[in-house]
Amino acid sequence: MSIGSWLSAQEKAELWRRWKAGETISAMTRAMGRSHLTLLGAVRVHGGVAPRKPCRSRLALTFAEREEISRGLMAQQSIRQIARHLGRAPSTISREITRNTALPWRYRAHTSDQRAWDRALRPKPCHLARHPQLARLVAQKLQLEWSSEQIAGWLAREYGDDKSMRVSHETIYKSLFIQARGVLKKQLTAHLRSGRALRRGRGYANNGPGRGQICDAVSLRERPAHAEDRAVPGHWEGDLLVGSGHSHIATLVERKSRFVMLVKVPNNETKTVVTALTRRIRRLPKGWLRLLGQISLPDKWICLGG
Repeated sequence: MSIGSWLSAQEKAELWRRWKAGETISAMTRAMGRSHLTLLGAVRVHGGVAPRKPCRSRLALTFAEREEISRGLMAQQSIRQIARHLGRAPSTISREITRNTALPWRYRAHTSDQRAWDRALRPKPCHLARHPQLARLVAQKLQLEWSSEQIAGWLAREYGDDKSMRVSHETIYKSLFIQARGVLKKQLTAHLRSGRALRRGRGYANNGPGRGQICDAVSLRERPAHAEDRAVPGHWEGDLLVGSGHSHIATLVERKSRFVMLVKVPNNETKTVVTALTRRIRRLPKGWLRLLGQISLPDKWICLGG
């Protein structure tokens, strides 16, 4: 039994709705009351791509009709009586009973309905699986750091009307993220520019809950007027520069004199940065303090983003 099968149909629907909206697994864990492992497993088995919701033909028997068939058989009604009651052909009722049980009185609506859904599944091999040469060519281009959009566009120009050698960028992405297709190796996801192993919603990077936000930040919109016009000394602005190799440098700028201080910090955690800036500003010489004016350390450092 897969981890995803532990979720009910309603929970799966909520899971994919939240995932498409850009929520993180941690946020969904808190909202849905499910374990992190269960939700991550359900998403990972599909590569982050929401599975298509199965739909039933309008001509097919519904679960309610199968319930009526089961009740009719238990009441020892004939197939023609059941068919007349449901407005169906007797042959339809007869085939339904025959394909789901050897003995009519053992017919069960729930089991028969599930078998109908299972029989309706006719998974077709994807385009890349049916054209191995195309799959090899796509894999080669991915190894050369080409994006899926570049590969799709190049194939359209190179092979023109030959549909066997053309593929959409969406098919390439799905073949990478959904490993059950068995077409493109999972290692090729490392060549994607995003470096992701799961498909994520558009809002995940920028708009996901709690992402890119500073807790208890004071916006620049709240900056007083006398700090805005640089008329009074003693107002400071702080910022954080992030470099390669997870290196971080905090900056302090006095608004009137434009005096700048650089402070190297080990990480970008709020407590670490605030502590380093506070320690550095207290080490200023007394002459600088008289030149720049009376300095009072703020309770909250002003956030430069907003």
